Amino acid sequence: MEDLSKQISETILAVATNRGTCKSTCPSEIARMLFPEDWRKHMKAIVDIAIDLQHQGKVLITQKGLPIDVDDIKGPIRIKIS
Repeated sequence: MEDLSKQISETILAVATNRGTCKSTCPSEIARMLFPEDWRKHMKAIVDIAIDLQHQGKVLITQKGLPIDVDDIKGPIRIKIS
């Protein structure tokens, strides 16, 4: 599982870095890249890792373009490089 977490983390960072600070990505896009057959079942892990990356100051999680409190996520989120 640790290798999978590392792969998810690296993919989130790569996609976010590639998009730059003005654009964001949906967690489902990361899930579809890594797990095209069963991406939905991996969404929680991807969001959890994105939250961890935000706590580390590496990404920013937003809703409607604004940073949110990741301890109280309701609804769809986006991930961008911080």
